Amino acid sequence: MANRCDCSQKGLLVGIGNPLLDISAIVDESLLQKYELQADGAIMAEDKHMPLYKELMEKYKAEFIAGGSVQNSLRVAQWILKKPHVCTYFGCVGNDDYARILRERAEAEGVTVRYQVTDEAPTGTCAVLVTGTHRSLCANLAAAQKFTPDHLGKEDCRKSIASAKFFYTSGFFVAVSPESIMQLAKHAHEHSHTFVMNLSAPFVSQFYKEPLSQIMPYVDVLFGNESEAEAFAQAFNITETDLQQVALQIAALPKLNSRNRVVVITQGKDPVILVEGPKISLIPVIYLTREQIVDTNGAGDAFTGGFLSQLVMGKSHETCVKCGIYSATHIIQHSGCTVSGESDFHE
Repeated sequence: MANRCDCSQKGLLVGIGNPLLDISAIVDESLLQKYELQADGAIMAEDKHMPLYKELMEKYKAEFIAGGSVQNSLRVAQWILKKPHVCTYFGCVGNDDYARILRERAEAEGVTVRYQVTDEAPTGTCAVLVTGTHRSLCANLAAAQKFTPDHLGKEDCRKSIASAKFFYTSGFFVAVSPESIMQLAKHAHEHSHTFVMNLSAPFVSQFYKEPLSQIMPYVDVLFGNESEAEAFAQAFNITETDLQQVALQIAALPKLNSRNRVVVITQGKDPVILVEGPKISLIPVIYLTREQIVDTNGAGDAFTGGFLSQLVMGKSHETCVKCGIYSATHIIQHSGCTVSGESDFHE
């Protein structure tokens, strides 16, 4: 029988991140070269990238897809759980049509949305350049980077925080409001709740080491892929190069509570590395042919969403990983981080 959320409590999981509308298009290599983008890269847009968004819309068959890493993960978690309003999302948007699209999509999929709305900037966008089975992300945060910690003090947000037992954020959001992350991390610590984080992209460890090092002692569960784990290891002076050993050392970094830190490193088609304190498990992924893979954009977000859906139900971390693999396998057979049909994950 497929898993259904047996948790009676709504609002168990709070996520905070950058709500972005993905502008996704299949392009050729020359466009990547024109804007100095890497095939599987993820970067923040600079001035030189600003014409890219208009070019995608005018010259390519661009799709608009509700995005933003954390919001994607919560949408996928809701899809697995089949019970609305288990997940609540914080992030900042503009006062515009893009924000309305994002809100409608998230709420239709069961996520409770607590957006901060700014008139200072438009809703953020993310260019998704698909070349074969690769995707390059270029995010123009715009309104997303206007998030301020005082939003968490508003009554509906305070109630959401008080009712949650799990908190999730991305490395991407470290570049926006580390103060807000710390506020949630300290709350989780003080109430013996679970704080979960995603490394998100190599640049986070490379350029935001200081706030990341302040957040890490609160992190109970950490996600990353191979390149993110390698960048973290380099930034934090971990000399091991074997990813299993890197994961063990990340798990052993200083931590405020006595629970073992869980570290999860995905490796594309290779097994997922799961470290629980001193214990290493390798969990194989589901093989797909090249023809079955439509778009790898959102695979990491979907993996995290699947994992979180089982975490809030108190399942083993191995089951969490298996649900992450199930979710990612589903997502990469679709364009963008979109789901179809009912989920049917089985333990």
